[in-house]
Amino acid sequence: FLAGFGNLMQDVLWCFSQVKGTIDIGVTEADIISTVEFNHTGELLATGDKGGRVVIFQREQESKNQPHRRGEYNVYSTFQSHEPEFDYLKSLEIEEKINKIRWLPQQNAAYFLLSTNDKTVKLWKVSERDKRPEGYNLKDEDGRLRDPSMITMLRVPVLRPMDLMVEATPRRVFANAHTYHINSISVNSDYETYMSADDLRINLWNFEITNQSFNIVDIKPANMEELTEVITAAEFHPHHCNTFVYSSSKGTIRLCDMRTSALCDRHAKCEYSPCQRDGRDRVPFGLKKPKKGSAETDLGSGLPCHLAPSSLGLCWAVVLPAAGHSHGHLPSVLPVPERSSFLWVPALHPLGEHVKNPTVIVIMTGSYNNFFRMFDRNTKRDVTLEASRENSKPRAILKPRKVCVGGKRRKDEISVDSLDFSKKILHTAWHPSENIIAVAATNNLYIFQDKVN
Repeated sequence: FLAGFGNLMQDVLWCFSQVKGTIDIGVTEADIISTVEFNHTGELLATGDKGGRVVIFQREQESKNQPHRRGEYNVYSTFQSHEPEFDYLKSLEIEEKINKIRWLPQQNAAYFLLSTNDKTVKLWKVSERDKRPEGYNLKDEDGRLRDPSMITMLRVPVLRPMDLMVEATPRRVFANAHTYHINSISVNSDYETYMSADDLRINLWNFEITNQSFNIVDIKPANMEELTEVITAAEFHPHHCNTFVYSSSKGTIRLCDMRTSALCDRHAKCEYSPCQRDGRDRVPFGLKKPKKGSAETDLGSGLPCHLAPSSLGLCWAVVLPAAGHSHGHLPSVLPVPERSSFLWVPALHPLGEHVKNPTVIVIMTGSYNNFFRMFDRNTKRDVTLEASRENSKPRAILKPRKVCVGGKRRKDEISVDSLDFSKKILHTAWHPSENIIAVAATNNLYIFQDKVN
């Protein structure tokens, strides 16, 4: 689920832009996309799959001949981030599946990102190289060492142009700190630390130290039979490096301040969702920020059921789910398909703009049958769209889909019995500054954008 901006129902007409991936026939488990993430500028889009691979797409420059057509995303780099491992001490296989990807803000010409599987977090550097050194004294052109006795003169190495090559190199490997599966990672606003969360613990890391981390949250009971909840996601505040939140399977969101104590067992704020989850074992949540320059920040759930924020002091407002609204057309025995995660997305409402066109926060969430839904927090309206190759004509406008739960079905409605519950949208991403969304459906990555007149 993500948060976006723009008037969902009136101003934005979503249209098809691109689809990446092969046709669904013969899809292997390793090709299924497991995470999607834009970088801070939106120029790069990274995906991770169950095979441990990371594919980075780069946005091409806009065409001068077609000024209204924005640049498409094409493959920029592909590399193997994680390999399958085996824990001999616990006789446990560790999958190579990429659980999360987080970008670091760009400081120079290179890009840096964090990727994690169930146990190990890696820091990758992605850089370009269009020159190669030539004229070594101790090596020949093939890289073999030369006989020192044959060297009669010293040469000054020079750089020669070469075809552009994108290299991905691992700079740090953070391992052996989690007993349970890592479900989320978050980069701190100081850009020196990050945290990783598993089912029962949250650890704080320094980017320069790989063999040591600090445990800042530990909810593991002395007796595991008394375990009643697990951590589902954790995220740092986008500006205050001492503040973070984490959610649990009970539907609680806890705000913690690292200035109070080294171990944040006692939270500063806690909000609980009173909704009935109908047997669902996880309640996903998300974060979003409504205004630039505003001191307030909204904290919203991935199931935006009533979309009316309640007060949480002066810090944050909370949008908690009420049962049955977000996926009301689905049978109650089905689990909610979204993964638990947090996200902060700035809404485009800079100071100085006309207030008669205020920014509207939109929440997007995945569903079954390759449907994804958007909810307008201001108007309380929603729309259901579908990611399908049948609607993959260039610039084709997505038609809203309606599901008939019971009674007489209208012509433009879909019967709930005809939905394919084996197809589901689990991972989505929203461009940080434009109405461009990326939706992962099995091994396909769909990119949609608002229609430009």
